[in-house]
Amino acid sequence: MDVSTAVKKRISTRAFLPTPLDKDDVEQWLKDAQRAPSGGNLQPWRVIALAGDDKLAVENLAAEKLLSNPRGEPTDYPIYPEYISDVQNARRRAVGEAMYGKIGIPREDRAGRMVWFARNYRFFDAPLALFIVMDERVGHGQWGHAGMFMQTLCLLAEERGWGTCMQECWGILRPTLKAHLGLGEHEMVWCGIAVGVPDPENPVNELYTDRAELEEFAELRGF
Repeated sequence: MDVSTAVKKRISTRAFLPTPLDKDDVEQWLKDAQRAPSGGNLQPWRVIALAGDDKLAVENLAAEKLLSNPRGEPTDYPIYPEYISDVQNARRRAVGEAMYGKIGIPREDRAGRMVWFARNYRFFDAPLALFIVMDERVGHGQWGHAGMFMQTLCLLAEERGWGTCMQECWGILRPTLKAHLGLGEHEMVWCGIAVGVPDPENPVNELYTDRAELEEFAELRGF
């Protein structure tokens, strides 16, 4: 698979087959992704990969915490910024409605949507879960570099026939995850990534979101 095909094929996979991923394959995948760009070669990310009982323990912990507090725990790094433009907010709402449309949960079925959203905290039943860990003292550049690493992971996963879903939703459980994972004093979980073989029969994996037209985001000068 060439890079262009991987970019076009990548989606946020939200339904997975129970097929386990081999540890050696996962290790090689992570090693290959280390070639992602990194300003000054700082490589500011760290990865914790969970499968089996270790993954289940995190899922059970999330269920327990969110049962008592569905809004999660306070964080200095909110998932969405205080300001979102009208255009961006419209895009966010549209993709949510498109997803629920694919799985047949109408807007008025709030309970059904809440049950579906809770699947985020089971990594959509993917066999592998990653947590991307950052030092909270780094600057904005290093966050960008970590994003390049994550995209590299996702494109290499496509090459292997795996699907991925980047999940910033885990940010509402940062204090709990910090303690459970034994992170360092200044370390924090940035986000999770669900990884596995996509379920081709599940309609949610048919969701292919629109992107802005070229003239909306790019200026070409001097041509």
